[in-house]
Amino acid sequence: MPGKFDLVKQYLFEMEIPIVSEDQAEELVVVDDENNGVKNLVIDCEEPILVLEQIIMKVPHDPGNLFKRLLQMNRDLVHGAFVLNENAELLLFRDTLQLENLDRNELEASIHALGLALAEYSSELLSYAKK
Repeated sequence: MPGKFDLVKQYLFEMEIPIVSEDQAEELVVVDDENNGVKNLVIDCEEPILVLEQIIMKVPHDPGNLFKRLLQMNRDLVHGAFVLNENAELLLFRDTLQLENLDRNELEASIHALGLALAEYSSELLSYAKK
């Protein structure tokens, strides 16, 4: 029976989402799904969860009401959330899934949720980046 990391890679292959880099030791892959606007999405097997994370942009020096808007945007996301890194310097999309019962539909839904979030909010987020 394949390990969880191999299963995740198999699902990505079946979904025709190319792996652009891989760290076998860390059980981590980076993928691009350009049809959905996904670029450099990190998918990391961190037993017992699968972490999906993509950098969206640097947080502007003067974020204005960006943080309030992010909380409002999060309310409408199907999966995952917009989050800040530890230093509050980067805005990321992050989702976590249980590895124990992970199936292809769940992984696919999470990746598509990122694509939908980017389609819906990218122009608004870029307007903050230009400030």
